[in-house]
This record gives sequence, structure tokens and C-alpha cells, in this order.
Amino acid sequence: MKAPEVTVIDYGVGNLLSVQRALEHCGAEVYTTNQPSAILAASRVVLPGVGAFGNAMAELKRLQLVEVIQEVAQEGIPLLGICLGMQLLLDESEEFGLTQGLGLIPGRVIPVPHTSTTGQPQKIPHIGWNNLVLSPSKSTWRNTILETVAPGESTYFVHSFMANPLDINHRIADCIYGGVNISAVIGRENLWGCQFHPEKSGEAGLKILRQFLA
Repeated sequence: MKAPEVTVIDYGVGNLLSVQRALEHCGAEVYTTNQPSAILAASRVVLPGVGAFGNAMAELKRLQLVEVIQEVAQEGIPLLGICLGMQLLLDESEEFGLTQGLGLIPGRVIPVPHTSTTGQPQKIPHIGWNNLVLSPSKSTWRNTILETVAPGESTYFVHSFMANPLDINHRIADCIYGGVNISAVIGRENLWGCQFHPEKSGEAGLKILRQFLA
């Protein structure tokens, strides 16, 4: 059987090697590129990312990849954003002022609250393992990227900002930090985003990547 192919966008923002190795471990043939023609010809696309939203968008613009990624989305090609890559899918981010995103999933990226729902200070960034729970709009993860994951499984997070989709139906899974529900997985049609790092999340993360490749 032919290995599933996936193209990882290399725009200088993110640890591509760990993402590549995790996808290869799941049986994929992985290509890393920043060439528009190669990205548009891909059967699946991964948009990784760490760091600041504005810097990432500036690099995507410099490499003339903003319209390319928007076209990937419009063409129905499966697209997975990881960590900052997930946040870039939204309309805009409040990080260091308001910055326009890719506009693929309506919503805004906002800060993770510095205090819990009981008023206690909490550490920012939110770092470490946290459990995935069904978002308020979901009764099941069937037909999503979390199809083979059970509620309560843990994944590894490192982030100071969080995605806030306008449509609650675009929230697939949450995690809870200081009593606050944080979007952990978002999705819309052929688009998916994971706030956590599936490539650093053990078997749960690998299950998610396998489902994306399927």
C-alpha cells in the first residue's frame, strides 16, 4: 500500500524535524517546502509554528504563502495547523497589537487568562500535559481528527494565547486551565488545528496524526 503523502510548510517558524519524524513514524512520506507550486500540489498540508503570531504572518507574507494557504483551504486539501499554526487559521490575533491572520476559521486569538476562575494567579504560558475534553458543542468526536482519541487523554501544551472561534461548532475539543475552557482542537470542513503539539504528545498525538493521514 502506498504511503500517505504530506507536505509540511517550512517558513522558518517551528520545529519541523520533530513534526516530520512523528509523521514518518505514522507511515507518511513527508516533504518540507516553502515553494507555492509544491504546496498547491500536495495531498495533505501541515502548518506548524512556534513563537509570535505577527512574526509568523510576516514570514508567510514574505514568502508569498498567505494566498497559497488560502487556496489550499478553498481547494478542499486537508490542512492541519499545529500550535501557532492553528492560531494563524483565525481572522486575527491580539498578540502585540492586532494582527490579521489567514481568515480561514472566523475568530480571534486572545490571551490565556492570567488568573483562574477563582481569582488565583496562574502561570503563563500554559505549559505541560492537559486532558482533552469534549467542547460544549460536541457529544462525540466521530468524523473528526479525534475519532480514535478518548475524552480525558492528555496532550502537551506550550502557549500564552488561545484561539476563540466565533462559531462554537468549530470547537472540537477543549482543555481546562484554571477553570477556563481553552480551545484545544478546532475544525471546519477540511481544516483542523491543534493548540497542543501532537508530535510531543505520545500515543494520543500519534493517533491524531494517523487520523489526519487517513
